[in-house]
Amino acid sequence: MRIFDPHIHLTSRTTDDYEAMHAAGVRAAVEPAFWLGQPRTGVGSFADYFDSLIGWEPFRAAQHGIRHHCALALNPKEANDPRCTGVLDLLPRYLAKDSVVAVGEVGYDSLTPQEDEALAAQLALAAEFGLPVLVHTPHRDKLTGTRRTLDVLRESGLPPERVLIDHLNEETVGEVAGTGCWMGFSVYPYTKLDPARTARILAHHGVERMLVNSAADWGRSDPLSTVRTAEAMRAAGFDEDRIERVFWDNPVAFYSQSGKLETDISVPGGPRAAGQPVPAATYLGNSLARGG
Repeated sequence: MRIFDPHIHLTSRTTDDYEAMHAAGVRAAVEPAFWLGQPRTGVGSFADYFDSLIGWEPFRAAQHGIRHHCALALNPKEANDPRCTGVLDLLPRYLAKDSVVAVGEVGYDSLTPQEDEALAAQLALAAEFGLPVLVHTPHRDKLTGTRRTLDVLRESGLPPERVLIDHLNEETVGEVAGTGCWMGFSVYPYTKLDPARTARILAHHGVERMLVNSAADWGRSDPLSTVRTAEAMRAAGFDEDRIERVFWDNPVAFYSQSGKLETDISVPGGPRAAGQPVPAATYLGNSLARGG
């Protein structure tokens, strides 16, 4: 079974994680830009980070037979820091890059006016660059944050089919189900969903426009939670077609709207088999040069 993890922070993961993911069937991933765990003090830190997401991390993933794309944005938490607002002026340089398939993560953390402004600006950038949007719903006051997100999205005029609203749960999925937006569920131990809960949500709401991700990062998280959720769905009676819809077809359909998604495992110079060495200098040089 092929798995596409549509939201995972691979910068935070080890080589062992990559090997385990490939062995379990993960063949593609999207890495959204996020908060690294401590405050960044200037725009230059974001430039270095974005460069790693379009250069080094795709190379590292390809070494293990996984196709890597990313979504770039000023994340909601750091949108409140005046030292970081210049990232909004930096983003256009990066959104044109070949491996950038969405704007994200955007959305809310503390529901502040600064977050309102950053969200509206980045939805406008998504429209300008023809990219879909990955939306983070807040950890606190999630229902209010989800409703506010939907209001801003309606005001933006962005087509709902180009929006993925993530970190949904039993409380919020009903708010999004009738909007035409795609729905994301993060299977992240202790603070979000577990595989059994996710399977129950999908049993109730169906698999149309549904994506499941690990959101694995530097916290207590599991890069194989997509695999474990597929197993939970199988145990709950889902057939293989519906499982494949959630873990491959849906993320491919959503991110393909960028016009830049590639799911084959290849690098400049031709296709490669998993485990075959790739010259780092060639791959990184070509990746960083893309898009100008």
